[in-house]
Amino acid sequence: MGIIPLCFKAGENTETLGLTGHERYNIDLPSNVSEIRPGQDVTVATDNGKSFTCTLRFDTEMELTYFDHGGILQYVIRNLISRQSLNQLQ
Repeated sequence: MGIIPLCFKAGENTETLGLTGHERYNIDLPSNVSEIRPGQDVTVATDNGKSFTCTLRFDTEMELTYFDHGGILQYVIRNLISRQSLNQLQ
């Protein structure tokens, strides 16, 4: 998968949440990318038991499409391959 852009809620940051950067994070995303909406809130849990809410910073449906493909590069490559395959069939 691609990178998941998150934004802390107003008034929260690494310091107020007591995060050091050494934690492992589990982000509670819907299992299907089609269920994710731009600006949706998600729960983030750390391996040390802390839990907090962040906003997904997928701002457009296209950004979600890139994420679903594993990133913009993978999306572009898949589209190029698909177009080449269609051209060969014609």
